[in-house]
Amino acid sequence: MGVLDNVELSNLNKKAERNLEKLAYDEPVLAARYEALKKRVTSRGKEFQNLTQWLEADTAWLDAPASIRHHLNNKHGLLEHSVNVAEALLTLRDTMAPDSGITDESSTIVGLLHDLGKAGVEGKPQYLEKEQYVAEPEKENKTGYTAKYPYSYNNDLIYLSVPIRSLYLILPRLTLTEEEVQAIAYHDGQYVDDNRSVATKEEKLTLLLQYADNWSGFIKETNK
Repeated sequence: MGVLDNVELSNLNKKAERNLEKLAYDEPVLAARYEALKKRVTSRGKEFQNLTQWLEADTAWLDAPASIRHHLNNKHGLLEHSVNVAEALLTLRDTMAPDSGITDESSTIVGLLHDLGKAGVEGKPQYLEKEQYVAEPEKENKTGYTAKYPYSYNNDLIYLSVPIRSLYLILPRLTLTEEEVQAIAYHDGQYVDDNRSVATKEEKLTLLLQYADNWSGFIKETNK
């Protein structure tokens, strides 16, 4: 990431503020929950602020769905899922592992950012609203997604798994601990064959994130 001059920083800040205002208008409760979580990141506050400001200004972070066919496949779904997971992780930490040494900051960072890769990259969201692209039946048949779903996968993106893209977006802007990297990289647990290598080697933070993610996606959001 290049160094931004004062004018670029000011423009980025203004754009992020406008997008947050739109979020607060559309989903005031979600916006308030999100802002409350961001305040828990203190020792890396400046880095975290720079990252979230960029995400809010120049990516689909605030508006993207959490999925195409499953939980929260609606506008703001990714943010709602991320907030749900961060809040659930903090509750699990307080209940099950109060003496673990896992901080509010670490819990918040991995909870909020574990699925960040679903936002895509700057200028290229991972999910496209059906109204925003010309129908391509060959691509739809290839991916298995039909027109009844409001979003389709953006085939212009270079393929990266969601955890890898999340780390790709985070690490140039925010320093992570090894435990946080493991938690984000393996948050899908043994549902993903590639994660077999970490079986029985998970850190406490990784296990808490896996369960918070499953509880949010399979229980809380499915019921909604």
